Amino acid sequence: MNTQTERMPASVYLLSLCNAYLFVGASLLITVSALIGFELAEDKRLSTLPLALQFFSIMCTSVPASMIMGKYGRKAGFGNYYRFTAAEVVGPVKKSLAISLVMAGGVIAAFIGPNLANWSSNMFSAYKFAGPFVVLLGVYVLSVFTIAFADLPKKQNAQDNQGGRPIAQLIMQPIFLVAVICQMLGYGTMNFVMSSTPLAMNMHDYGMADTALVIQWHVVAMFAPSFITGHLIKLFGNIPVLFLGAVLGLVSIAINLMAPISVSNFVIALITLGVSWNFLYVGGTTLLTDAYEPNEKSRAQGANDLAVFSMVTVTALSTGTVHHLYGWETVNMVALPMLFVTLLAIIWLWLKQRSSHTA
Repeated sequence: MNTQTERMPASVYLLSLCNAYLFVGASLLITVSALIGFELAEDKRLSTLPLALQFFSIMCTSVPASMIMGKYGRKAGFGNYYRFTAAEVVGPVKKSLAISLVMAGGVIAAFIGPNLANWSSNMFSAYKFAGPFVVLLGVYVLSVFTIAFADLPKKQNAQDNQGGRPIAQLIMQPIFLVAVICQMLGYGTMNFVMSSTPLAMNMHDYGMADTALVIQWHVVAMFAPSFITGHLIKLFGNIPVLFLGAVLGLVSIAINLMAPISVSNFVIALITLGVSWNFLYVGGTTLLTDAYEPNEKSRAQGANDLAVFSMVTVTALSTGTVHHLYGWETVNMVALPMLFVTLLAIIWLWLKQRSSHTA
């Protein structure tokens, strides 16, 4: 195969840039949303409600967005499907690399998002948190402009959406279940701990600059591994990468529970948590693409993201209550069962695949 055919299409790089814009906005919102909620809410248990509502809207639009893209093409859809779109742009051989490359765009978000939040919070002296939302509007305009230049899969013919297995049969496949569990609980764990981090730091009198630093390095760790995650999957397979992701999540929780409260320990724990999320999310997404045929993708992807963002919504909403009532240690203890379930699901799939190969 010559080098020309080995190159990634330009559209993958444009998708990566758009994903960077998406997570610039997300990291900016993560940095300020819980603090806004804490100031606004008389009942401090509702401090993470603004962040939860963001994920709730994603949850509600997951299935409609997938169906719209199935009918009208990828450009008519939404940003949370960039990773699936990349897999379709390159085909099955390079899909893990393309998914990883798109996710790697989030590295830009790590350096821009939290710092934009810190800088723009002083944009309007009378309204501390108005500035970040003005900046957010500009980021989304850039994303719309960029995606216009990408050559993405066109709308499907009517017959392309016909046939295929019923959604219940798709969901009950072991590979589908484990792919969803890894993304759902990996994202849920990360979101549950991360969303409480600004609150925990605020309780220990750390300012916006310290909080922005911790969130910045967390987001770096979420996306920087994407430069190698796809290669690791190709070299060692999905199961080892997913297993390592779950183990790193447990290590992160152990740091939060056992290490003294300090900015450096927050950074170390959140970096470990970010790498855990990357391996579980990229690995889970790649695994999911092996669970459906092209004419089943809209249903499969919609069901997947509905499950994932339902969990993310619940964790974003509940973490403020848990932190306010019971504290930072309890937040981390509640996250542990999600990681243990993920670990057991990965081992279960590995055993099933091993037994099928030896049969």
